[in-house]
Amino acid sequence: MVLAALASPLLAHAAGNDKSTPVTDAMLDNDAKSTKDVLSWGMGPQGQRYSPLNQINSKNAARLVPAWSFSFGGEKQRGQESQPVIHDGRMFVTASYSRIYALDAKTGEKLWKYEHRLPEGIMPCCDVVNRGAALYDNLVIFSTLDAYLVALDQKTGDLVWKEKIDDYAAGYSNTAAPLIAKGLLLTGVSGGEFGVVGRVEARDPRTGQLVWMRPTVEGHMGYKYDKDGKSTENGISGTTNKSWPGELWKTGGAATWLGGTYDPSTGLAYFGTGNPAPWNSHLRPGDNLFSSSTVAIDVATGQIKWHYQTTPHDGWDFDGVNEFVTFDMNGKRFGGKADRNGFFYVIDAKDGKLQNAFPFVKKITWATGIDLKTGRPNYTPTGRPGDPTKGSDGKKGEVVFAAPGFLGGKNQMPMAFSPNTGLFYVPANEWGMDIWNEPISYKKGAAFLGAGFTIKPLNEDYIGALRAVDPKSGKIVWEVKNNAPLWGGVMTTGGNLVFYGTPEGFIKAIDAKTGKEVWKFQTGSGVVAPPVTWEENGVQYVAVVSGWGGAVPLWGGEVAKRVNFLEQGGSVWVFKLASI
Repeated sequence: MVLAALASPLLAHAAGNDKSTPVTDAMLDNDAKSTKDVLSWGMGPQGQRYSPLNQINSKNAARLVPAWSFSFGGEKQRGQESQPVIHDGRMFVTASYSRIYALDAKTGEKLWKYEHRLPEGIMPCCDVVNRGAALYDNLVIFSTLDAYLVALDQKTGDLVWKEKIDDYAAGYSNTAAPLIAKGLLLTGVSGGEFGVVGRVEARDPRTGQLVWMRPTVEGHMGYKYDKDGKSTENGISGTTNKSWPGELWKTGGAATWLGGTYDPSTGLAYFGTGNPAPWNSHLRPGDNLFSSSTVAIDVATGQIKWHYQTTPHDGWDFDGVNEFVTFDMNGKRFGGKADRNGFFYVIDAKDGKLQNAFPFVKKITWATGIDLKTGRPNYTPTGRPGDPTKGSDGKKGEVVFAAPGFLGGKNQMPMAFSPNTGLFYVPANEWGMDIWNEPISYKKGAAFLGAGFTIKPLNEDYIGALRAVDPKSGKIVWEVKNNAPLWGGVMTTGGNLVFYGTPEGFIKAIDAKTGKEVWKFQTGSGVVAPPVTWEENGVQYVAVVSGWGGAVPLWGGEVAKRVNFLEQGGSVWVFKLASI
């Protein structure tokens, strides 16, 4: 078995800022309100991606200019989906091929670099991306494409610990930013297209030692671990064969590949789960829990407290992995989720009861709506791709046109919520697909789809649309169309601004109330990552990673042809207001 090896950090010099304040649980819980740093993916564990900073606002954003830019360099460009984290004057940013950099947040000077040595034969589904790191104590922790977790000293880049998550040869990988909750490091797994078994793991962030493990495919046993690493059973997830008749639950998918959010007010971590495996739904009758769902997990015990399945018996690869963003509405705590299946869900964050569900894209063919009493979709009878065993040759089922396409009404690109406007800002896409089922059987390490597809644009003038969505009314308040698909995340601020990037290379600032564009800047490559903001010495900065790639050019069919002129890249851009 080939093990990952350390590629020694290249220490450029001692950081200009030598102070090193340990990151605590209290700091992480308060991350959304703190303005001098960005400690977690989501700009706060709840994932709202809102900053109260208002030095940069809708009236002066036109004065934004570059403060510095840093290139990841080398030939390893590909997709760059990372959200930077900032602490003690240092920016930590991951890059394609499992790299991480520490930069001086004020000047962009490289402090150190770590390259994880990847083995031959890794099998990432959707490009060699990484979405970011977690900070805890004096550590920066990130995951790798060969399914390892790596913890480094924030100041020096020295390796502190490294732990294997699972076997990359069986299709496991990891691309998500880890989540810290109640002093535990929570991570998921990638690899749903290879018949892996999804799960959430909790570790001691200081050592990497497992604390508990919770499978997200019904029928698999959870475990908890003592300080010596000895495991004891912690209850089966669900009930064996209840929603997975037969044997396919053993390779059931439901990968937790985007990571999770955490709400200190509920004590729950929220993880979305991916598609059931294989895509051919005729092979796996039933709802196939807990695939295409949100699961709420008690961080202390590792038990699933509630689940909500957005696409029971998923036959379109709609997943359910998109982030669950908690927020206050009508005096209660809810979560908002813009699902790949095209519906936006408002769910009670404490008990999982559905409050509202409505479309956030303009064409949905697989269902006519969501029954608010049962929480289940009203399926379109002819909307599911056909059973290949009933086809004329037994090799291909009936082809159907489905919208959204499997890349989703929204995919990995995170949305934002503003408590000022009460609106969610959702990077949406309008596309569909021809999809058909094929015979398939599981083979370790091989693709486990059982389907074919062709992605198609629905409109001549646009695919992407940034939409302001009212969770109370279900109305789209405004939208800004974009020719190419939107694949980067969103941030909103107390300055009445919404920031987002486009594959055409722009980072843009939009008036949060009206949708009017007030600023844009060309970064030189497509933006498929979420921006962040913070202040240092009284100056507000905005940062975004630029580098075209991700799933669209790999899986996008006719859509990929629309954007094949875009150039790859790999850099961080940081902006501030120009002096008057």
